Amino acid sequence: MLAIGIDPGTARTGYGLVMETSDGGLRSVDFGVISTPAQSAMAERLLLLYQRLRDILLLYRPESCAVEKLFFQRNVTTAIAVGQARGVILLAMAEAGIAVSEYTPLEIKQAITGYGGADKHQMGHMVRALLNLPAIPSPDDAADALAVAICHLHSARYHLSVLKDT
Repeated sequence: MLAIGIDPGTARTGYGLVMETSDGGLRSVDFGVISTPAQSAMAERLLLLYQRLRDILLLYRPESCAVEKLFFQRNVTTAIAVGQARGVILLAMAEAGIAVSEYTPLEIKQAITGYGGADKHQMGHMVRALLNLPAIPSPDDAADALAVAICHLHSARYHLSVLKDT
């Protein structure tokens, strides 16, 4: 299964495509960020995010998507902007017919490191190790997106095993 993980934002949205291998391992297919110019109007930034995301979906055709859930932030303006980016992401996935799962930062950290209080450094090292990458993925938004995809694949694997046992 090929899953795309998304770390939403309007300035930079991280994406990471992770595939389950035939031996049950995980492999990174691609990762990066979609950046939008700060001087552009919000509508233009959201359009650019949508277009770039749609291009990625058409190129790789992932079977599932996982997005980091929005959690309340002190900066309401930032939370609203991230919410707008999430809306565009969900729209692109719905248009492509891709099911979306959402995970909190705590769920993602626990799935990757086993510890909900893990910092960016710990997360980066574990993502590198789990995907057998030569270096920690950069920038952080891309590493976070890979972590979201890994969390999703682990969760899907767990749910499938529970269904088999019932």
